[in-house]
Amino acid sequence: MAERLLEVSGLSTHFFTHAGVVKAVNGVSFTLDRQETLGIVGESGSGKTVTALSVMRLVPDPPGKVVAGSIDLKGRDLLAISEDEMRQVRGNDIAMIFQDPMTSLNPVYKVGDQIAEAVMLHQDKGKKEAWNMAAELLKRVGIPDAKHRVTQYPHEFSGGMRQRAMIAMAISCNPDILIADEPTTALDVTIQAQIIEVVIEMQQAYHSGVILITHDLGVVAEMSDKVMVMYGGRTVEYGPVDEIFYNAHHPYTWGLLGSLPRLDLAEKTRLTPIRGNPPDLMLLPEGCPFSGRCGYERLECRAVWPQLEIVGPEHGVHCHIPADERLARRAELPRFLDQAS
Repeated sequence: MAERLLEVSGLSTHFFTHAGVVKAVNGVSFTLDRQETLGIVGESGSGKTVTALSVMRLVPDPPGKVVAGSIDLKGRDLLAISEDEMRQVRGNDIAMIFQDPMTSLNPVYKVGDQIAEAVMLHQDKGKKEAWNMAAELLKRVGIPDAKHRVTQYPHEFSGGMRQRAMIAMAISCNPDILIADEPTTALDVTIQAQIIEVVIEMQQAYHSGVILITHDLGVVAEMSDKVMVMYGGRTVEYGPVDEIFYNAHHPYTWGLLGSLPRLDLAEKTRLTPIRGNPPDLMLLPEGCPFSGRCGYERLECRAVWPQLEIVGPEHGVHCHIPADERLARRAELPRFLDQAS
């Protein structure tokens, strides 16, 4: 069996503001094994990034606070250790590629200095050796003329090169877990493919587990072993990537898949938008957060959060609609006729 790297159980992170309590993450649970990729998908505001920041213990406090749950890293509860101990975990054991490399890289320091700083801090290397490692890391992630590029500033890099520099920084200490938060945002399609390839190569080289946060289901299909679908701060469906794409059980997952362009259909079909707007995280219902937008909801959907139902191998869903009715409803959706079998 693969080595279990991370086990998150019942994680809840709230933000306490003057306007009220923002329940950004509510009772989220998942696991990650070595060399496994977990894709976390959902609309903006569904809690994906806050979940990752909670694992890294980077949620600003105040106003944010992890109010419940545990984060177990190879038998060590990250919520129970000191901030000094957590600084050693970040970079060494878990590293994160942030969404916007332009704001994540310091504009007044050379790229090489920023990568070398992490190496000197965690690997106990001298400045010259760390600088040489920085150049080698840039070369490894596909940046040409790395010895020259390492002396340049972030504004001298293109968007794709900045993202590669962020990946080089993240892998500088051979972390067990790599969290990639929207690593292909704002990049053109060709560069997106190259960045995905780099992340996959780095995972294979270092045998890391990867948490991929994205709204791009195409990227998820290509990279992920299992998928967690989030909505309104909760996990509504969770399972192996093939189960999620070809045997989806939650109406919100159907909505995400229905909005995905398909080139393999004989007839042109219009994309199906999800009606309504995401919920106000300060005014969430006691039940399913998708209840206000779901076309199949019933009375209990707004009143009670549905218990986890196992519908396949490692495949679970939170939904009040009975399984046989879900299958019948899904079969009525034209875009799923060739997937549900």
